[in-house]
Amino acid sequence: MDSARSVAVVIPSWNSAQLLPQCLDSIAAQTVEVELLVIDNGSTDGSLALLEERGIEHVALPRNTGFAAAVNLGVARVRADAVLVLNADAVLEPGCIEALLGQLRADPGLGGVQPRILQLEEGREMDEASARVYSAGMALTRDGRALELGAGEAQSPFSESAREIFGVCGAACLLRRELFDGLGGYDERYFAFYEDVDLNVRARIAGWRFAYVPEAVAWHLGNASWQAGFSRPGAENARLVARNRVATQVKFMPARALPLIFAVEIGALARAARQRRLRATLAGKLAALRWVPALLRERRLLRQRGSLEDARRWLGMRG
Repeated sequence: MDSARSVAVVIPSWNSAQLLPQCLDSIAAQTVEVELLVIDNGSTDGSLALLEERGIEHVALPRNTGFAAAVNLGVARVRADAVLVLNADAVLEPGCIEALLGQLRADPGLGGVQPRILQLEEGREMDEASARVYSAGMALTRDGRALELGAGEAQSPFSESAREIFGVCGAACLLRRELFDGLGGYDERYFAFYEDVDLNVRARIAGWRFAYVPEAVAWHLGNASWQAGFSRPGAENARLVARNRVATQVKFMPARALPLIFAVEIGALARAARQRRLRATLAGKLAALRWVPALLRERRLLRQRGSLEDARRWLGMRG
């Protein structure tokens, strides 16, 4: 396979003109040539002018269609056998893509791999030695909530150790096209948040595995465009997370987990009330309830196509 065409980078971007230059520069500094495509989600901040000035291939959408739909569109338009999904507020260290691609090629059972993602902080240099972890892989609690391993912690032997993980973080992950195409990509109903969790779950059910590659390093600011794009970004985040988490739980969680899920969700509502996000959180949960008939049909299809236990066995495991 020609290394120049073996990997594509798809960047969903929304009002990220201040963030894209550093992201794009880090891609240009990689040791492998990539097929690069930016999907602009209706930006109004000069992002398109920046992309045109730099000669970056891109698709300009008239409105924000969400992370999931933008990535799906991007993957459909690139040709490479492996696709690095990368947030516009992420930066890659030199050699990151080469290390990820090498691991993916070495194990045909891997559906995707993730770098060690460090927390990028505005106004601070990217000092790997003192940086805190953003994600050392995705894990699931016993009630089906997702968490990023090591988030906010200092780096340690755990974050520096290669291993199999439940799933990969959507901020920066290299996915095998065969997995992406076979599963139909991200669930576009999600718009944003938990679409990577849902894809990881469906991939596990279909028999794919994931790996954490700590020698590959990326940095991620996190929610930068989101914070700038909404009048109440916290409330919008709460609504989408509440809706999409319930949707994912309905798709694959065992019935025996229902009491735990119920208790946790009651606690989530109490926390939302304290944070003055109760209305948004309730709206999200009610929206998910309207999806239940369709989600139950999808649950039955997932059971026919693979093993739900292949995903469920990761509940409560931290890698």
